[in-house]
Amino acid sequence: MFGRKHNSHDDQDHAALPHQEKVEELRAAIGPLSGRSFMFCTDACLRRYLEAWNWNVDKSKKMLEETLEWRATYKPEEIRWPEVATEGETGKVYRADFHDREGKSVLVLRPGRQNTCSHDSQLRHLVYLLENAIINLPQGQEQMVWLIDFTGWSLRNSVPIKTARETANVLQSHYPERLAAAFLYNPPRIFESFWKIVKYFLDPKTCEKVKFVYPNKEESMEVLRKSFDFQMLPEDFGGESNVHYDHEEFARLMAKDDAKTAAIWGEDHAAGASEVAHLVSMNENSNSKKEQVKTTR
Repeated sequence: MFGRKHNSHDDQDHAALPHQEKVEELRAAIGPLSGRSFMFCTDACLRRYLEAWNWNVDKSKKMLEETLEWRATYKPEEIRWPEVATEGETGKVYRADFHDREGKSVLVLRPGRQNTCSHDSQLRHLVYLLENAIINLPQGQEQMVWLIDFTGWSLRNSVPIKTARETANVLQSHYPERLAAAFLYNPPRIFESFWKIVKYFLDPKTCEKVKFVYPNKEESMEVLRKSFDFQMLPEDFGGESNVHYDHEEFARLMAKDDAKTAAIWGEDHAAGASEVAHLVSMNENSNSKKEQVKTTR
């Protein structure tokens, strides 16, 4: 999602090479792959890692190999909604049901709604939603947008610096070039102190993607208007939509997306796929019964 720190003069002697040649060079450098590693390393994926390092193949290779090792251990594609559902009860992070004007997936973050203290659980919840946003990117889109609402946020309910640092590390190391922009909506003045610390863990390229937006400043609101249809944008972000996060509805959506994830990556254990299928079936039956009740009324 983020890019690693790098020097603009890295590998200038190779800058003239067409990008596709660099992709092929990186593919040759990482050698034969199989299973999910092979599926993960598409040409688009390799381009993201190369872009993160200014097309330096050696540094991109090291970063990609570290990601493959992390994915083999952490198994982000195997995280399922029931495992992280508790983290999502307050709607502190969720995939929006709308896109930006270019069709990018949107993650809504509300740090003021923090409801747990588990560092590991919080990170798995975020990783799960990143993976979910990625499988729902429209054809031809590689990046997503973050909308961050600071209503209710304070230093008392902010995540610990350790969590912020670990989160930044995972995002920068394993999701390079996945972030198109992050809009920080109406952050309190005290957030500036927290931001100065967080910025230390982010590379300059990522920091440039962060936009501070204040509802009482027309100039900053114009930044949002250029990126979003205000009829679709929630009222909490100055838009016109009054749709709010519904945990049960989102859980039904995630159950279906879990089945989609299992189909894309394949399940190592049949129990996992069976559980997802059961959840989807159960939710669909529940919806059907509700519709029948409405009809009888």
